[in-house]
Amino acid sequence: MSMIITRTDTSNRNFLNFDPSCEIMNIPIPKISVLLLSGLFLITTSCDQEACFEETNAFLKASMYNYSTLKIKAPDSLSLFGLTKPEVKIYDKAKNITSTLMPLDCSKESCSYVIKINGVNDTITFIYTSSPHLISKSCGYTYYHTLNTAIDFSTNEIDSLGFTNNSITTFDAENIRIYY
Repeated sequence: MSMIITRTDTSNRNFLNFDPSCEIMNIPIPKISVLLLSGLFLITTSCDQEACFEETNAFLKASMYNYSTLKIKAPDSLSLFGLTKPEVKIYDKAKNITSTLMPLDCSKESCSYVIKINGVNDTITFIYTSSPHLISKSCGYTYYHTLNTAIDFSTNEIDSLGFTNNSITTFDAENIRIYY
């Protein structure tokens, strides 16, 4: 037996035309209750319960070494900024800095910095490749970099550079040594 519903049939009107304020089974449902229940459902089903406590940025770590003693030594003053963005200073006349953290642009294959050691400017250009890396479900993705051994730098205050690790990750590992 088939059932045909016409406009004059009101027995299934609430089923066909849902209105949150209507009465279903003679129980009034206020609109605010429907909104609160919907919001609670979305919050509990769409959010990840874990928080991200891991490092999510991969920085190039360069340690400062005195060339004559070959020991780690902070310069009297250190400034560091991007060659194309001098207004964005990573370090500005900083004291007691023995290691620097330099961000690399994952959309490019090289990055240049001006490093001012004890008032003398030098430039360093890093050549690298970038690859995406999944940290975790809660932290998402970041980019890891592989440093090319061909680095261009000026020698006004910098004497030489030494490679210690060409893999730039979120771990706190030295990548290069700057001898000045």
